[in-house]
Amino acid sequence: MLKDLINLGVGSALLAKEKVEEELKELIEKGKMSKEEAQELLDKAKAKGEEQERVLKEEIKKSLKEVIEEMGLATKKDLEELKEALKSKRSH
Repeated sequence: MLKDLINLGVGSALLAKEKVEEELKELIEKGKMSKEEAQELLDKAKAKGEEQERVLKEEIKKSLKEVIEEMGLATKKDLEELKEALKSKRSH
């Protein structure tokens, strides 16, 4: 389900990007915006999108860690510590 939500978000973002690019192309053709201004706007939008993606990923990680803790599931770190403890007991 999470994968579907992410794919939906990516698909929506791509559609929005295409629409924005079409609108900017029309503004350039009508002489209402220069190519440089359009590129600057796209660059700013891209940077903002990348920052939002980073924040979203961090929020997802945080939420997943909380769920794992609430469910009492073992983490990779927990398993490694247990493995090391068992090795130590066997060697003594």
